[in-house]
Amino acid sequence: QVQLVESGGGLVQPGGSLRLSCVFSGSVFTIYNMAWYRQAPGKQRELVATITTDGTTNSGDSVKGRFAIFRDNAQNTVYLQMNSLKPEDTAVYYCNGQYIRGGRPPIDYWGQGTQVTVSS
Repeated sequence: QVQLVESGGGLVQPGGSLRLSCVFSGSVFTIYNMAWYRQAPGKQRELVATITTDGTTNSGDSVKGRFAIFRDNAQNTVYLQMNSLKPEDTAVYYCNGQYIRGGRPPIDYWGQGTQVTVSS
């Protein structure tokens, strides 16, 4: 079965940096679109950044210019580099893998989440 395991969360001061990792296993990583989502207490889960199978990236407006998503297909890993962190970035961050099937709904897999806390 597909498994996604996140790591790299922790406590960081405002303005600091953190890199999250998500290791994929159980299927062929290169055919999955990958993404990072986050959910803060009392808020809905929001999309942070996406990267497609061909390497095309997008990010949410709130993190543009500060966060970057990238993937290492040789290591079956997707990363989220977070710079210039703000307190409002505090959330549980989730790794998502999506398999697009022609003419069918996509299949989504989720990691367990990793906590990122930005505070002085």
